Amino acid sequence: MNKLEAKITQIQQSGAILLVDAEVDGQVFSALLIESATNPEWLQIGHSVNLVFKETEVSLAKNLAGTISIRNKMVCTVISINKGELLSKIEMKFNNYTIGSLITTRAVNALELIVNEEIIAMVKSNEISLMC
Repeated sequence: MNKLEAKITQIQQSGAILLVDAEVDGQVFSALLIESATNPEWLQIGHSVNLVFKETEVSLAKNLAGTISIRNKMVCTVISINKGELLSKIEMKFNNYTIGSLITTRAVNALELIVNEEIIAMVKSNEISLMC
Protein backbone atom coordinates (compact mmCIF):
# COMPACT_ATOMS: atom_id res chain seq x y z
CA MET A 1 0.00 0.00 0.00
CA ASN A 2 1.32 3.44 -0.92
CA LYS A 3 0.93 6.26 1.62
CA LEU A 4 1.57 10.00 1.28
CA GLU A 5 1.24 12.54 4.11
CA ALA A 6 -0.98 15.44 3.05
CA LYS A 7 -2.97 18.45 4.22
CA ILE A 8 -6.53 19.04 3.00
CA THR A 9 -6.70 22.26 0.95
CA GLN A 10 -10.17 22.17 -0.63
CA ILE A 11 -13.41 20.20 -0.42
CA GLN A 12 -16.15 20.30 -3.06
CA GLN A 13 -19.38 18.47 -2.33
CA SER A 14 -22.45 17.45 -4.28
CA GLY A 15 -24.78 15.37 -2.13
CA ALA A 16 -22.77 12.49 -0.70
CA ILE A 17 -19.96 12.82 -3.29
CA LEU A 18 -16.89 14.80 -2.29
CA LEU A 19 -13.86 15.87 -4.28
CA VAL A 20 -11.09 16.49 -1.77
CA ASP A 21 -7.84 18.24 -2.70
CA ALA A 22 -4.83 17.62 -0.48
CA GLU A 23 -1.29 18.94 -0.78
CA VAL A 24 1.81 16.76 -0.59
CA ASP A 25 5.11 18.66 -0.62
CA GLY A 26 3.57 21.50 -2.65
CA GLN A 27 1.77 19.23 -5.14
CA VAL A 28 -2.02 18.93 -5.09
CA PHE A 29 -3.70 15.52 -5.26
CA SER A 30 -7.43 14.84 -5.60
CA ALA A 31 -9.49 12.10 -3.99
CA LEU A 32 -13.09 11.32 -4.88
CA LEU A 33 -15.04 10.10 -1.85
CA ILE A 34 -18.55 8.98 -1.10
CA GLU A 35 -19.65 9.95 2.41
CA SER A 36 -22.88 10.20 4.32
CA ALA A 37 -24.86 13.45 4.49
CA THR A 38 -22.69 14.52 7.45
CA ASN A 39 -18.94 14.43 6.99
CA PRO A 40 -16.58 13.04 9.63
CA GLU A 41 -15.00 15.58 11.97
CA TRP A 42 -11.50 15.06 10.54
CA LEU A 43 -12.62 15.88 6.98
CA GLN A 44 -11.93 19.62 7.09
CA ILE A 45 -9.66 22.07 5.28
CA GLY A 46 -6.31 22.30 7.04
CA HIS A 47 -6.43 18.84 8.59
CA SER A 48 -3.60 16.38 8.04
CA VAL A 49 -4.47 13.10 6.34
CA ASN A 50 -2.74 10.21 4.64
CA LEU A 51 -3.47 9.53 0.99
CA VAL A 52 -3.42 5.76 0.47
CA PHE A 53 -3.65 3.76 -2.74
CA LYS A 54 -2.82 0.24 -3.87
CA GLU A 55 0.20 -0.59 -6.02
CA THR A 56 -2.21 -2.09 -8.58
CA GLU A 57 -3.85 1.34 -9.02
CA VAL A 58 -0.63 3.09 -10.09
CA SER A 59 -0.28 3.45 -13.87
CA LEU A 60 3.05 4.38 -15.43
CA ALA A 61 3.93 6.49 -18.46
CA LYS A 62 7.03 7.61 -20.32
CA ASN A 63 7.15 10.57 -22.68
CA LEU A 64 3.56 11.46 -21.80
CA ALA A 65 2.19 14.04 -24.23
CA GLY A 66 -1.21 15.62 -24.57
CA THR A 67 -4.01 15.85 -22.06
CA ILE A 68 -5.18 13.01 -19.84
CA SER A 69 -8.07 12.84 -17.38
CA ILE A 70 -5.94 11.43 -14.56
CA ARG A 71 -5.21 14.42 -12.31
CA ASN A 72 -2.86 12.73 -9.87
CA LYS A 73 0.51 12.61 -11.59
CA MET A 74 3.87 12.15 -9.88
CA VAL A 75 7.24 12.63 -11.53
CA CYS A 76 9.27 9.75 -10.12
CA THR A 77 12.65 8.09 -10.50
CA VAL A 78 12.70 4.31 -10.91
CA ILE A 79 14.71 2.77 -8.06
CA SER A 80 14.02 -0.92 -8.69
CA ILE A 81 12.33 -3.29 -11.11
CA ASN A 82 11.37 -6.77 -9.92
CA LYS A 83 10.19 -8.68 -12.99
CA GLY A 84 7.96 -11.70 -12.56
CA GLU A 85 6.59 -14.04 -15.17
CA LEU A 86 3.28 -12.13 -15.45
CA LEU A 87 3.51 -9.19 -13.04
CA SER A 88 6.33 -6.86 -12.13
CA LYS A 89 6.79 -4.55 -9.15
CA ILE A 90 8.31 -1.15 -9.86
CA GLU A 91 9.58 0.96 -6.96
CA MET A 92 10.01 4.67 -7.54
CA LYS A 93 11.10 7.73 -5.62
CA PHE A 94 8.60 10.61 -5.46
CA ASN A 95 10.09 13.45 -3.39
CA ASN A 96 10.82 11.76 -0.02
CA TYR A 97 8.40 8.89 -0.61
CA THR A 98 8.81 5.45 -2.13
CA ILE A 99 5.90 4.60 -4.43
CA GLY A 100 5.19 1.09 -5.69
CA SER A 101 3.42 0.04 -8.86
CA LEU A 102 2.37 -3.47 -9.82
CA ILE A 103 1.91 -3.79 -13.59
CA THR A 104 2.17 -6.56 -16.15
CA THR A 105 5.63 -7.62 -17.21
CA ARG A 106 4.47 -7.03 -20.78
CA ALA A 107 3.89 -3.37 -19.87
CA VAL A 108 7.34 -3.12 -18.27
CA ASN A 109 8.91 -4.51 -21.42
CA ALA A 110 6.86 -2.22 -23.68
CA LEU A 111 7.89 0.81 -21.62
CA GLU A 112 11.53 -0.37 -21.68
CA LEU A 113 11.90 0.70 -18.05
CA ILE A 114 15.35 1.03 -16.55
CA VAL A 115 16.57 1.96 -13.08
CA ASN A 116 17.31 5.67 -12.47
CA GLU A 117 15.11 6.92 -15.30
CA GLU A 118 12.32 9.46 -14.85
CA ILE A 119 8.76 8.21 -15.21
CA ILE A 120 5.26 9.51 -14.55
CA ALA A 121 3.18 7.59 -11.99
CA MET A 122 -0.56 8.27 -12.12
CA VAL A 123 -3.51 7.42 -9.86
CA LYS A 124 -7.17 8.15 -10.60
CA SER A 125 -8.96 10.26 -7.98
CA ASN A 126 -11.46 7.51 -7.17
CA GLU A 127 -8.60 5.12 -6.31
CA ILE A 128 -7.20 7.30 -3.50
CA SER A 129 -8.53 6.84 0.03
CA LEU A 130 -8.03 9.23 2.95
CA MET A 131 -6.95 8.11 6.42
CA CYS A 132 -6.43 10.25 9.47
